[in-house]
This record gives sequence, C-alpha cells and structure tokens, in this order.
Amino acid sequence: MLRHVVLFTWSPDTDADTRAAAIAALRKLPEEVGGMTAFAVGPDAGLVDGNAHAALVAEFPDADAFRRYATHPRHLEVIAEHVKPNLASRSAVQYEV
Repeated sequence: MLRHVVLFTWSPDTDADTRAAAIAALRKLPEEVGGMTAFAVGPDAGLVDGNAHAALVAEFPDADAFRRYATHPRHLEVIAEHVKPNLASRSAVQYEV
C-alpha cells in the first residue's frame, strides 16, 4: 500500500472562503477520481504556530493507482483551479505502508 501526504500553506491573501472552497473541492476527489483506499483532507486545527494550513492523506493499493490519481484530469483541474493559485508552499511525500 502507498500513502500520499500533502501539506498546503496558503498565501497570506487567501481568504477563509477560498480556503474552504479548496478543501471542499479536494474532498470530492474520492468520488470524482477514485482509486484510493482511504482519503482525508482538512484544515489545520490551529494548535501550534507555524504549521501548514491544510493536509491531505490518501492511501492507494499500489504505485500505479497513485499515478492514475495524480494524472487524472479532474485531479489536475482541482489543483489548477483551487490549489495552485492560492499556494505559498506545498510539500508532499509518498511512502510504502
């Protein structure tokens, strides 16, 4: 199994509604793209200063399923419309579980 973890830090001028819309669009990916065995995304709880603003964790049965997800047109559309225009930084990792 492969786990995909992404941390998003929004640019300072990204308002709360835009952040919420990005999270909502990301949350639809399991039904719109599929291929994952587990999926969670949400905003930081605000407990520690300096954290990223949101995180996404997805699990896939194998690397091929992850690659299909990563290159799926709907996934790329969500990233282009809701994520990239509002990002200050992004960090990701994929690892075997």
